[in-house]
Amino acid sequence: MRAIWKGSVSFGLVNVPIKLYSATESHDVELHQVHGADGGRIRYQRRCEKCGKTVDYQDIAKAYDDGDRTVVLTEEDIDSLPAERSREISVLEFVPSEQVDPIMMQKTYYLAPDSKSTKSYVLLRRTLEETDRTAIVHFTLRDKTRLGALRVRGDVLVLQALLWEDEVREADFPELDQKVSISDKELQMASALVSSFEADFEPGEFTDEYQVELRQLIEAKLEQGEAVSTEATFGEQPEEEGGEVLDLMEALRRSVEESRKKGGGRAAAAGGTDSAADDEPAEKAPARKRAAAKPKEAEEEEPAAKKGARGGTTRKKAPAKKTA
Repeated sequence: MRAIWKGSVSFGLVNVPIKLYSATESHDVELHQVHGADGGRIRYQRRCEKCGKTVDYQDIAKAYDDGDRTVVLTEEDIDSLPAERSREISVLEFVPSEQVDPIMMQKTYYLAPDSKSTKSYVLLRRTLEETDRTAIVHFTLRDKTRLGALRVRGDVLVLQALLWEDEVREADFPELDQKVSISDKELQMASALVSSFEADFEPGEFTDEYQVELRQLIEAKLEQGEAVSTEATFGEQPEEEGGEVLDLMEALRRSVEESRKKGGGRAAAAGGTDSAADDEPAEKAPARKRAAAKPKEAEEEEPAAKKGARGGTTRKKAPAKKTA
């Protein structure tokens, strides 16, 4: 795996240097649009609807359309916004793990230590494990401010990007307001049916048969000579440098002292450990916690090699079936 971002996790005055890796990838076969007659790739031109001219990439600007009017935003406009570009994943608070609703979870990243000494990394991991807490964090990735949940998976710290509160729709279905009577006999029969399907979840036992058969179809065509010559290029993004390591014991001591001076920080009020004290300035934390969601145009752009499977058009898959 290749690190896509380097920085640090900070809670109180403790600084944990980390490298960020994508934790998931799609297994979908990547398909392209081609000319059916000769297999040539279909390319799209960036053409202006008003003047009809083809527009170079450097002349393209972002805009918001309310249906009647279009507001064009220049690079200067975007740069004037208070977007943070720090390399720091700031812990806002430590919450009980069960309070993080899975519906808010988005893309998952692994955090690996980026230092010769892994003591601060192990300390944070052990603290989250033993307190059964999840760290709610604020971070910036590809110029987009995000909310995240920092938790433990095995021996690794995992960062889960979260949706903002106003991005989750309310489940408002009038049909659910109807009164329905369920008999004890019906419940017993349903429970018996569930019992007949009971098992421990083993992800490796399930296969995406649609993708398996699609690959077999492609391989068969290749063996039969039903193919034309094509080229593919994949861009590489350079790795970026991470942060510095603070003396761990000194950072912990100073964090505890500052937390006590303020009458007990957020972690102390929540009954957390002193080492997990959140010393973010009071005037900044609420703003981050309630920050509005970015427009759709600011959605995360993924590397080109993966984009076909995760972004754009969603492919319809056959239901997963359990292999024998």
